[in-house]
Amino acid sequence: MRAVNNGIVTPINATQRARVVSETQIYIERAAQIVSKAIPMLPVTFDLTGRACGMYRVTGRVREIRYNPYIFAKYFADNLAVTVPHEVAHYVVDRLYGRRKCRPHGTQWQALMESFGVDASRTANYNLNGIPLRTQAQFSYHCGCQQHLLSTRRHRKVMRGESLYQCRNCHNEVRPDGRQVPTSKQNFTD
Repeated sequence: MRAVNNGIVTPINATQRARVVSETQIYIERAAQIVSKAIPMLPVTFDLTGRACGMYRVTGRVREIRYNPYIFAKYFADNLAVTVPHEVAHYVVDRLYGRRKCRPHGTQWQALMESFGVDASRTANYNLNGIPLRTQAQFSYHCGCQQHLLSTRRHRKVMRGESLYQCRNCHNEVRPDGRQVPTSKQNFTD
């Protein structure tokens, strides 16, 4: 069961984390048997926040699977059954084919999910009440017909001269208004 403190879900505890790591290893071992190739265990962290339940990430030469401890707390059994194999499948496909040779949810990934007995087309549509959500700062831009809000990433690309963006309606370039739209760094849904 999940604990709730002032309407905010408490993240999974150490015992639950150990179970998630164990399930991750079990799926990696199953995948190794399916593809008849040794696949090493990778680091598993519980530092993901926001709307995503899990994420397979490669940074340089480091591969890791990140899980959202808040969403796991609220939907533990479902995440063990779906999110864990989903992220392991991303890892295994990367190890076998490389990230540049396969689409993230391409045929190789789908085949592995099917081998795991998990519906590859299933997507999570969870109620995120009580889950801490990230919100990104937005910057105000304008074109000939309306205001646009660009994310921090896109705003920085414009400022560095790496990208230009056009309005889909009037096809004019969107230009900065020079102001940041106020947002909080972390938001808790009601």
